[in-house]
Amino acid sequence: MSSQPDETTVRRGRGAVPPRHGRQKRGFGVVLPAVAGVLTMALLLGGGYAAYAYNRLASSVTKVDAITGSTDKKDDVDGKAMNILLVGDDHRPDNATPEQMAELSTESDGGATNTDTMIVLHISADGKDATMISFPRDSYVAIPGVGKGKLNSAFYYGTLNGGGPAGGAQLLIKTIEGLSGLTIDHYVRVSLLGFYEIVKQLGPVSVCLKEPAKDSYSGVDLPAGTSELDAKQALSFVRQRHGLPNGDLDRQVRQQYFLSQEARKILSAGTLLNPVKTTNVIDAIGGSIETDQGLDMLSLATQLRNLRPANIKSATIPILGTPTIYVGGSALSIVEVDTAGMPAFVQSLVGQPEAYTKATAADPASVAVTVLNGSGVTGAAGAAATVLAGRSFQVGAPGSSDTTATTMVQYPAGMEAQAKAVAAAVPGAVAVQTSSVQGVTLVLGTDGKTAVAAEQPADPAAPSDAASPSDQASSDSGSSDSGSSSEPSPTSTAVHNYGSADACIY
Repeated sequence: MSSQPDETTVRRGRGAVPPRHGRQKRGFGVVLPAVAGVLTMALLLGGGYAAYAYNRLASSVTKVDAITGSTDKKDDVDGKAMNILLVGDDHRPDNATPEQMAELSTESDGGATNTDTMIVLHISADGKDATMISFPRDSYVAIPGVGKGKLNSAFYYGTLNGGGPAGGAQLLIKTIEGLSGLTIDHYVRVSLLGFYEIVKQLGPVSVCLKEPAKDSYSGVDLPAGTSELDAKQALSFVRQRHGLPNGDLDRQVRQQYFLSQEARKILSAGTLLNPVKTTNVIDAIGGSIETDQGLDMLSLATQLRNLRPANIKSATIPILGTPTIYVGGSALSIVEVDTAGMPAFVQSLVGQPEAYTKATAADPASVAVTVLNGSGVTGAAGAAATVLAGRSFQVGAPGSSDTTATTMVQYPAGMEAQAKAVAAAVPGAVAVQTSSVQGVTLVLGTDGKTAVAAEQPADPAAPSDAASPSDQASSDSGSSDSGSSSEPSPTSTAVHNYGSADACIY
């Protein structure tokens, strides 16, 4: 199995791909070490050993120049909220011993680096809520200066031509910012061995499965019901993709679930009130993580002091499917990202801008709107335009858009009242502020939402004009409140909560 990233459509000025370094047994995708590391670090720093933990960590964490330029961008959609890019990769540190490699069921990788886990930890401004946003490693995206390629190759290309770890981080950050529209404020990276050591020192973590799990590739072998996982079992659990209906997408559910349960473990009295265990966990973190130069761990801990497992949610960026495409005549299995629907997804996580929530819907006769068809249904835009015209809107010629799952009303800043009027005419549409449009634009998605005639009463069960994709997905799947242990489809962009004590997954 090659350490070389999958082919991109264009490769410009990044140098030749190095030959494959020998490695017999490769991990089947490292999991969420960076997430585990940063949450463990922040939660412990917020506990009774804050000063001690900070001093011990500050002297051991590796710093890299990952963040370039100011993070105070005019298009920063979430204002004072914080976004930390958490990267888990399968590189083996230089100081890893053969015995440690054997424990991980792997060998030296010869310096290969694949970012198999990429999660943006979105922390609210008050620090009371956090959402883990997973970015599938096989997402086929635009990589600046390279072309189209799988997301997990962006870091690799950034390291070429002397870029090193800092260059890899910078290019990965640019790629994710371009894809999501979020501003990345900080960066944390942890290796496979780092994750293992953190979980090893933390102690067994409980998980609950609705069905048995057995996979010879990852080594997982667990019964249905509750199991206590040691570090090696935890690695197998979160690596599994074979035998799961949706492969890597289901593996992300495993990762999100395990992290939520691990947070419960960190906050238990058995960890926070045990000075020996606390010290061991701190040392495991400090020797394993790599952060940007500006990440102040004490400030982060202060912001997260009120965060609890029940308030740590999970989501995955919207996708359209997992097709096989052909690049240079070779078949390539990818995750097709719903790039057109990404603004609506992000808006659902960060909430509507204050200007929109306070706006009063404008008179339809004063509102100009363009309708674009991203639903894949022929004539849908024309039909919606006719309905809107019948409601006195000024409707331009309909057009087309990239396929998207979510119907949205896009608008530029300053046109909140006009957007609210259109959203009221399209029950279930998501209002999205974006600089990519110059006027109010209705984009129809595959969710079937469309304009309704004025005399037609809206379905009382339909989401409101400010409803989010996550609300719709949860409603469509029949899932209950966030405390429920029911498991929605792993391909849904619904926001899940896996932090309750009785949460079980498939």
